[in-house]
Amino acid sequence: MPKNTNTPGHSRLTKLNKLTKRHKIALAGVATLGAAALAFSAVPSDAGTTTSDAAASTKITYSTEPIKGVKASVTDQLAGAGVKTEAIQAKADAKAKAAKAKADAAAKKKAAAEAAAKKKAEAARKAKKAASRSTERVKIQPVAATTYANNLNGWINHALAIMKQKGIPGSYNGLYKNIMRESSGNPSAVNGWDVNAVNGTPSIGLLQVIQPTFNAYHVSGTSTNIYDPVANITAAANYAADRYGSIDNVNSAY
Repeated sequence: MPKNTNTPGHSRLTKLNKLTKRHKIALAGVATLGAAALAFSAVPSDAGTTTSDAAASTKITYSTEPIKGVKASVTDQLAGAGVKTEAIQAKADAKAKAAKAKADAAAKKKAAAEAAAKKKAEAARKAKKAASRSTERVKIQPVAATTYANNLNGWINHALAIMKQKGIPGSYNGLYKNIMRESSGNPSAVNGWDVNAVNGTPSIGLLQVIQPTFNAYHVSGTSTNIYDPVANITAAANYAADRYGSIDNVNSAY
């Protein structure tokens, strides 16, 4: 039986081949099913040939062109998947990098804040320590004591300063005139001939004070030595204030 290229089976096979190229179907089973369909279509309607005979006598034409479409499609899909995976990885890497940069910036900012706080605290500590040292210096710094000359003028002025603190009245002139009359300004002067001397208590010092009077009118803060000029003056002034109102009121032996 000659090959009829215009038979419906040939037409269908041609279409199948085109369809296969267009849609890149790479399944060999599709070609087999197409061949079986052609076997049924190649037998005329009035022929008595069985299905198996028709299938055996019909020549199936297969395309010899390599099927590249399917492989290309898979490769493209794999390539596309790879690109997508790389994109996802790149996005993840970028996100991780951004997160790390943010964390580093936060850590750096925190470290800077802690350093600033530490520096501020250290400055405050130093300032407090300096203020404390300054306060301590003020507390322990002794008040400069007034110095007086070791002479009659110095003794009188020193005695007047103490008398002022203790509320004992008297003036420079009142002290000076009585000192000059009683001892001529000699702190070691001793009267050995008056009644006090006869009684065993001679008058001693700048203002010729006997020991019992000195002991009774001694001014605290001064020496307990009756010969001490300042102690002798203040004790005599204290006695005169008690008896005469002030050393200024004494113009003779008292």
